[in-house]
Amino acid sequence: MSKTVLCYGDSNTYGYIPETGMRYERDVRWTGRLQKLLGDDYSVIEEGCNGRTTVRDDPLDGWKNGLDYLKPCLNSHKPVDIVILMLGSNDLKETFHVSASEIADGAGILVDVIKEFTKMKQGYVPNIILVSPPHIGERISDSPFYGAFYERAIEESKRFREFYSKVAKDKGCIFIDAAEYIEPSGFDSLHLTPDAHEVLAEKFSECIKAIPF
Repeated sequence: MSKTVLCYGDSNTYGYIPETGMRYERDVRWTGRLQKLLGDDYSVIEEGCNGRTTVRDDPLDGWKNGLDYLKPCLNSHKPVDIVILMLGSNDLKETFHVSASEIADGAGILVDVIKEFTKMKQGYVPNIILVSPPHIGERISDSPFYGAFYERAIEESKRFREFYSKVAKDKGCIFIDAAEYIEPSGFDSLHLTPDAHEVLAEKFSECIKAIPF
């Protein structure tokens, strides 16, 4: 029986194309590439939503709160064996004005929900890969998204690793710092290039294949 890998994230899990706002083809997105790398022993589920936060209600799009949809998502796809959780970039929007530490705490709340809900609904807790998101690019002031994100977001994103790694250690998650391997497109300083999607897929594949079942 194949193992289910649930990829829960934002636009960089969805596969948002920086230059057009459209979506990369499945074989370009890291999720699709990951499926190819893992093969038939795994089923990779894409659950990326543009603008999704960790636990915060967007004042314009309140349905993008990652906490609200997490339980229905887990229940729909159970049994889930691995969760790749990569959220936090959208929490850096100026409208929220929160720190990297507060954002990591939000990710920790999601981890707790995953553990408690899956234990109740499927009888066991999946392996959780907590991903510290890519940094916000240095040219954010030239981005179409400037105004939603300001320069402060650049510095806060560089602190993600410190706080996400601590959450992962405290809660027994596997930790990956995406910024160690990839950076966002120079076009909008937020979204990933095809090359970055490829690298991310390879790193996740290596990580997953090392998990003993």
